[in-house]
Amino acid sequence: MNEEYDVIVLGTGLTECILSGIMSVNGKKVLHMDQNPYYGGESASITPLEDLYKRFKLPGQPPASMGRGRDWNVDLIPKFLMANGQLVKMLLYTEVTRYMDFKVIEGSFVYKGGKIYKVPSTEAEALASSLMGLFEKRRFRKFLVYVANFDEKDPRTFEGVDPKKTSMRELYKKFDLGQDVIDFTGHSLALYRTDDYLDQPCCDTINRIKLYSESLARYGKSPYLYPLYGLGELPQGFARLSAIYGGTYMLNKPIEEIIVQNGKVVGVKSEGEIARCKQLICDPSYVKDRVEKVGQVIRVICILSHPIKNTNDANSCQIIIPQNQVNRKSDIYVCMISFAHNVAAQGKYIAIVSTTVETKEPEKEIRPALELLEPIEQKFVSISDLFVPKDLGTESQIFISRAYDATTHFETTCDDIKDIYKRMTGSEFDFEEMKRKKNDIYGED
Repeated sequence: MNEEYDVIVLGTGLTECILSGIMSVNGKKVLHMDQNPYYGGESASITPLEDLYKRFKLPGQPPASMGRGRDWNVDLIPKFLMANGQLVKMLLYTEVTRYMDFKVIEGSFVYKGGKIYKVPSTEAEALASSLMGLFEKRRFRKFLVYVANFDEKDPRTFEGVDPKKTSMRELYKKFDLGQDVIDFTGHSLALYRTDDYLDQPCCDTINRIKLYSESLARYGKSPYLYPLYGLGELPQGFARLSAIYGGTYMLNKPIEEIIVQNGKVVGVKSEGEIARCKQLICDPSYVKDRVEKVGQVIRVICILSHPIKNTNDANSCQIIIPQNQVNRKSDIYVCMISFAHNVAAQGKYIAIVSTTVETKEPEKEIRPALELLEPIEQKFVSISDLFVPKDLGTESQIFISRAYDATTHFETTCDDIKDIYKRMTGSEFDFEEMKRKKNDIYGED
């Protein structure tokens, strides 16, 4: 370990593993360490079930009705992959997909007036949906056609809208969309957690709706994918990539000190040895003095013995509870997967509820979601602090990832990865370049 590395990475969360994979592919010498004995950090999948009980300090063993402990792989952080999103591109371009299998999530649902409705995934479904009245549907269809044809590079598609100046609120007005449809579009299609986006330029929202519909077009049931055996497979896949390109991995390594000289990182001390480096990537748990808390997320893992009511017995789904349906500022999400994804014992379902904490009683805040899941066999509640780095790391060369937020997909995580990459290398993250570098070593297929 007493060696010189280009980059040392601390923590094996998804953000760290993807960056370590990319840096290794870029020809950097990488040392990757984790103080935990398992991969994944905050974004791990816990197996066997006994370990989940221990982690949440529940007394005793899981009851026999839970089946075999090792049939469970329970994600600590619930997220899906957008089928046409950035993480899927990273997986495809690095060919990490060869280590994993994915399934399409069977449906996305939205909460309105105490009931859940399927988010229409085809034009026929939209026309048949009881979410909107007939005239609303026509106006909504016109809006979707506008979004589908919209091209940032072609002003002829703007129809009098300035994507950099016109607010989303004004665009909704142009199509005369009512409040229910606006809620549904902003929260179930553009996947915003709050309503702040309404007064921002509409370009970003249009692109988010495009991402949703392009992801949906891939497989038809929903825009989301999920890996068999749980999300913990993702960091491990990228860790393998890093290892193929010469990256060194060490789990269960206590980190004694990050050594800084003249304000710049020079190495990491572990078990009396020092590994030297030019740059350091880590998650907030390794540098508590360099991060600040900006909020909290509550997540409740619920084990069920039945599919969620009114979801057509789907073995996987997402439910969005828009904030103004429950008098909140941010949405509540439910991600549900099951034995069909090799993450639970036969006949068992895992539903994970998550939202940004807004009050002193977070468990009360998520009650509307828990009511949809009854009866619940076992609950595991966690409240996590949301940490962000205090500075960009340009001086210290210590680049810190952001904590995982309450969104139900990995787009914000990928934005963080691209942002750190740019700060480390000075150049934009380029998917195509990642592909080329890989071909240089492996040769073309």
